[in-house]
Amino acid sequence: MTAFALAGRTALVTGAARGIGLETARLLHDRGASVTLTDLDLAEVESAAAGIGERTLALAGDATDRASLGVAVAATVERFGALDVVVANAGIAPPLRTIGSIDPAAFERVVEVDLLGVYRTVHAALPQIAPRGGQVVVVASIYAFANGALASPYAISKAAVEQLGRALRIELAPHGAGATVVYPGFADTKLVSDAFADPVAAGFEELVPRFVTRRITPALVGERIVAGIERRAPRVIVPRWYAIFSALRGVLNPVLDAGMARYGRVQELVERAERLAAEPEPETADRTNSAQSSRPRSSA
Repeated sequence: MTAFALAGRTALVTGAARGIGLETARLLHDRGASVTLTDLDLAEVESAAAGIGERTLALAGDATDRASLGVAVAATVERFGALDVVVANAGIAPPLRTIGSIDPAAFERVVEVDLLGVYRTVHAALPQIAPRGGQVVVVASIYAFANGALASPYAISKAAVEQLGRALRIELAPHGAGATVVYPGFADTKLVSDAFADPVAAGFEELVPRFVTRRITPALVGERIVAGIERRAPRVIVPRWYAIFSALRGVLNPVLDAGMARYGRVQELVERAERLAAEPEPETADRTNSAQSSRPRSSA
């Protein structure tokens, strides 16, 4: 498939008020594209769009709401005349808990935002993207190919998003359109910092080699996403060394899974997560960016 020039194109980015979504929108604009930014908080997304400049449209939108997404697509076409690229980026992170101890509503909310929100975003945009030979971008995570213990709803969703992107690539090919799956590592976003404020996550971070969880900048992820769109790359993995893990997952994962099941420190973290789940929630706890919140934000 030939390269995809962005100058004169139109893109829609969800979860664009901050983090990876904002940096992706900014870089798309820098390449000459007109960009619609959507997020739940209208004031935040308007500020983000104003910081990028002209050829932007800021909309309040919920990535899980079909009607909201339909309005965003229609408003984009009305304003700019077309839609060529969609970046399904909005996502939330769960508290680190076991499958047996996590609040079922929290589990299902993560899946609704991180998987169904991506699907609904793509589905709303496809009638515009496919006929124009455009590009779909779905943001998965390195959790798509890593063990999701203690973060299972997030990992399940991201693994499913990977499969969504792979299927889209084949199904869009006859139209001359393409699909890119993005696998960010631990980006320096509010979502990641809030997630690692959890005591179980802090213990996990101490458990693995430091380079595994080293933060990458949202700007770097955005840069790689936009370059991937221009190349019509099927995959964008950031940092790149995770591509080795992805390629060898069939060999490495059974070994790593067996080791984690036996490792005492992992068992301690599982027990800690179950104890925390059994404790009552403080009434003043800030749940703004947890799975208990209904606010989809930028993926990590």
